[in-house]
Amino acid sequence: MTTTADQGLPSRPMAGRTALVTGSGRNLGRGIALGFARAGADVVLNGHRDREALERVAAEARALGVRAHCAMADVTDPQQVQAMVDEGLAQFGRIDVAVSNVGLRPRQAFLDISVEDWRRVIETSLSSAFYLARAVLPHMRERRFGRIIHMSGRDGFFTYANRAHNVTAKAGLHALAKAIAVEFGEYNITANTIAPGKMDTERDEANYPNYRALWAEAVKTMPLRRLGTPEDAAQCCLFLASEPSWVTGQLIHLNGGESMY
Repeated sequence: MTTTADQGLPSRPMAGRTALVTGSGRNLGRGIALGFARAGADVVLNGHRDREALERVAAEARALGVRAHCAMADVTDPQQVQAMVDEGLAQFGRIDVAVSNVGLRPRQAFLDISVEDWRRVIETSLSSAFYLARAVLPHMRERRFGRIIHMSGRDGFFTYANRAHNVTAKAGLHALAKAIAVEFGEYNITANTIAPGKMDTERDEANYPNYRALWAEAVKTMPLRRLGTPEDAAQCCLFLASEPSWVTGQLIHLNGGESMY
């Protein structure tokens, strides 16, 4: 395996660890997975439809001198989530960090949200995190070490109209993290939530019309005067995954100081 010195990389604090990141084929998930790889962790990558994108991320991770495994799974299906975790354990023998990073952000007026719409968003954005935690926690408890990280969103804490299903799911992710933190803290398992603000990632202009122009104006009001990046999300995850850690049940607003609470 290529060494840190060979690549001129900084210290690798996650060497010997394994991180599983859902939705890691692009955007924040890709950045988070590669951040863990850069820090020395083996990575279990997850996607649902685009295996080619996932394999490209795996190749990038392996080029950083770590092992990577692609696990295709629909995270709204608890059996597929369990199979994904079992695959990761079979490949690497351990999963130390689990990052739940899958979500939907539809815009619909409250009375236009059907029962099916509601269930789809809650299953994707909230239930998937429960399924992942339920699958990895027995292993983490046995090893007496684990880091659960939920990627939520500002929507759940600075509530918007026309997104009732989304804001409910995003807020629920933090409630779930707190429940896990309380119940599993004695096993050296932490659970925390990150709420990204305006991040510079690929977005669908159909769902986010003129977002670049709008966000260019928003940046002018931010203390740090820039959008967030996948690398910023990765650094926040690495902080929460560090050891020893006395941070659990917490919500981190990763937003460049746009909102301060």
